[in-house]
Amino acid sequence: MDWNRVEGNWKQIKGRVKEKWGKLTDDDLNVINGRREQLEGKIQERYGLAKDQFARILMTGTAVKSGTNVLSPA
Repeated sequence: MDWNRVEGNWKQIKGRVKEKWGKLTDDDLNVINGRREQLEGKIQERYGLAKDQFARILMTGTAVKSGTNVLSPA
């Protein structure tokens, strides 16, 4: 995924991120503001995932869905 596009379209994408990662708050999403590292860190924090656990989720391919990777496990 092109993260420059995510940052540029964050207002549209953050709704999808919140649907898939419901433990993220609106405040979290506002602070993240489309930055991948911030998003990854908040997901790890809210879901209690270690960095290697989260990396495995991404590596399984389950994080990519219909061309829009919003770091989703579903």
